[in-house]
Amino acid sequence: MSKPENPLLEHLFDGLDDTPQPIYARLKHAIIQRIQSGHWKAKQRVPSEAEFVQGLGVSRMTVNRALRELTAEGILTRQQGLGTFVAEKKAHSALFEVHNIAEEIRERGNQHHMTLLLLESGKATVEEAMMLGLRTGHAIFRSAVLHFENDLPIQIEERVVNALMAPDYPTQDFIQHTAYEYLMSVAPMTEGEHLVEAVMPSKEESQHLQIETSEPCLQIQRRTWAGDDIVTATRLLHPGSRFQLFGHFGR
Repeated sequence: MSKPENPLLEHLFDGLDDTPQPIYARLKHAIIQRIQSGHWKAKQRVPSEAEFVQGLGVSRMTVNRALRELTAEGILTRQQGLGTFVAEKKAHSALFEVHNIAEEIRERGNQHHMTLLLLESGKATVEEAMMLGLRTGHAIFRSAVLHFENDLPIQIEERVVNALMAPDYPTQDFIQHTAYEYLMSVAPMTEGEHLVEAVMPSKEESQHLQIETSEPCLQIQRRTWAGDDIVTATRLLHPGSRFQLFGHFGR
């Protein structure tokens, strides 16, 4: 086969194992390898269907299926009239687990920092008391933190904390250490629950997240227990364009 005119196609199938697969699946695997290795960068235009056909000697049907499935999986993105591009990688969290967002960001090779928006003591309102399983007027702490991945805001974290379970909460430095780190040290989580839904941000929230008020957000409402006691009720708000949830199911 002659050398492809588009340099992105050179040696595309090199390094693939010999496991029998349909050609479209091998093409998908090859493209994913190029993206994961960093040879194909985010926002980079990938070869056209015609270039794939000519450069690799495969059918247009094969190329179309591979690109269509990669687009549906969020690995590629198609822009009408412009072509197909490598999609920007979204941040993601495990749906059925609770992790420290700072660690997740560092594991992706990026920098985490945060801005403290609120930290106060108070008495539980009726709604807060119901969330924490307490009586109205019980001592609580409230906090709000804006998390950044590199220089891009990725999450607003709002917490209501049972003061008896974490008495030193208001004295913590939530610029250097996350609330997750402190709470896991004083009241390790034994149980948790999530409620996930799409919501529209308020004007203030959209300003914090540097998005338009018309952009949907992913909201996670979470409660965590230590033994029989609810330690904290948390609301996490993420820009929909920058975040996704991931879950793995076993049989």
